[in-house]
Amino acid sequence: PPTEQNVFTTSFLFLPLCVSPCRRLQEEELQVRPASLPAIPNPFPELCSPSGSPVLSPGSLPQPSEPYIIKVFSEDGVGKVVEVPADMTARDVCQFLVYKNHCLDDNCWSLVEHHSLLGLERCLEDHELVVPVQACMSPESKFLFRKNYAKYEFFRNPLNFFPEQMLSSFSRWSSVFFFSPPPVQNFLNSSSCPEIQGFLYMKETGRKSWKKLYMFLRRSGLYCSTKGMSKEPRHLQLLSDLEDSNIFTVTTGRKMHNAPTDYQFCIKPSKGRTELKELKMLCAEDEQSRTCWMTAFRLLKFGILLYQNYKSPHQRKTAISNFTTPVRSVSENSLVAMDFSGRTGRVIDNPVEAQSAAMEEGHTWRVKITIFHAGKCGLAFMSSVIHRTQLWFHGRIMREESHRMIMQQGQVDGLFLLRDSQSNPKAFVLTLCHHQKIKHFQILPFEEEGQVFFSLDDGSTKFTDLIHLVEFYQLNRGVLPCKLKHPCTMVAL
Repeated sequence: PPTEQNVFTTSFLFLPLCVSPCRRLQEEELQVRPASLPAIPNPFPELCSPSGSPVLSPGSLPQPSEPYIIKVFSEDGVGKVVEVPADMTARDVCQFLVYKNHCLDDNCWSLVEHHSLLGLERCLEDHELVVPVQACMSPESKFLFRKNYAKYEFFRNPLNFFPEQMLSSFSRWSSVFFFSPPPVQNFLNSSSCPEIQGFLYMKETGRKSWKKLYMFLRRSGLYCSTKGMSKEPRHLQLLSDLEDSNIFTVTTGRKMHNAPTDYQFCIKPSKGRTELKELKMLCAEDEQSRTCWMTAFRLLKFGILLYQNYKSPHQRKTAISNFTTPVRSVSENSLVAMDFSGRTGRVIDNPVEAQSAAMEEGHTWRVKITIFHAGKCGLAFMSSVIHRTQLWFHGRIMREESHRMIMQQGQVDGLFLLRDSQSNPKAFVLTLCHHQKIKHFQILPFEEEGQVFFSLDDGSTKFTDLIHLVEFYQLNRGVLPCKLKHPCTMVAL
């Protein structure tokens, strides 16, 4: 049978659900309790308000965190102030900026941590919280909003990132890493991860000289050998712990640090503001080696989180709707290709013929629109200036600037831009990245029957404007080492 204590306990357990019945039960309990029976203490006093009421006080409820202010800059130096909560990730900020600036959401946008005084920058990983990163930045440092096509290129083309000579026990694990399904996940979950090894130049602390050392990159950190290429534990010296450090590219060039090559990178402590003497300045022999070291650092530090970021680009914590892919209506899904070239129309069943008809119709409309808009200016004038409306055209920039832009947005195959030629005022230059090397192709004008054409293969393939040229080489490799895949663009916030 229920006792007086059971009655009180039952009334207390239902406190959060209903307040009025609880108060009535308490009054009844007080009436039935004998005067000699002591009052039963409240076992959870922290849940009650100071007045003793069973209702939770407003101060005991979880309060929303105060928003933080960050400022993000575009490549042209224009900044945008963004108000973010404490748990907002780098991907969330990028999604917000993509939405606000009506950019194409292709999972290639990155938030860049840029330190102007140190000459360092790195792309934040998509899962990193922005507020703690900003707390460790100096007042001169800033965030940049930029494309980075190479952010997850390792998962698509792993063989291009790891030369065989830089991997230990290559024959033992290469088949598991590259060919067993799923290869990257097996590698990231493996307890016996291969280590990266090779020679690197390291700048000596407080001096301008560099020393060539044989180094090893493992899950436990970056080590250098004090005796040649020896891997014995007594000859290994720990240079940096991966958990407490981040890897950066150097933006100031080799002259500032008197570097032996152009392929510099840096390991910087992630906690607190860092002075120059705390940096580990490193230098590789070539771009492939530098990319290998930096990619391996990210994989060993963040592990499976990188793979999750790569596989789930559309999972968001914020309530931003899916604005990039328009939903097709039922009427659009029921459309079919038709041929109206004859007296009566017919349905085109052959998909190859339908695609050819669509391309021909698009070309016809392009010519009509071009002629319509040309007006008094003439078709030749329109062909000579229409490319300036495209995001891949960057005008009169120097070759060094085009190199910098390609490197900043990731040296992946097919990354390209067009610019004015510095040597020929009537010509243009196509800057293209292939196998982590930047190449330049001159586009020359040709005149036939009073009309100007453009070609990059000495007139074998001619185009009326540069837009036609780019569209052709996006579908056909032609004389180029690869197709044009990723336009190098700059977005103004």
